Amino acid sequence: MVVWMQGAQQDLAAIWMAATDRNAVTRASHQIDLGLATSPNAVGVPVFDTVREYTCLPLGIEFEVIDADMRVFVLTVWDTSIGRPGSTGN
Repeated sequence: MVVWMQGAQQDLAAIWMAATDRNAVTRASHQIDLGLATSPNAVGVPVFDTVREYTCLPLGIEFEVIDADMRVFVLTVWDTSIGRPGSTGN
């Protein structure tokens, strides 16, 4: 199960509203959901412990995989053209 934390949902909405290509943001968020739902440990790169970073242009995310609960939490999302915010950690 993929869970977008409230802050990440709000940031995604803000990115979508500001985007010149909203379809690209929609496609990227859908692709992120698919990748995280099917093989979260195979996408992105480790940041630390159970937290990974994944880029699917024009979005980047930081997410945490909790294998025991079969859950993935999207912690942070950003517009790659603006840059990545600091790590949130777990």
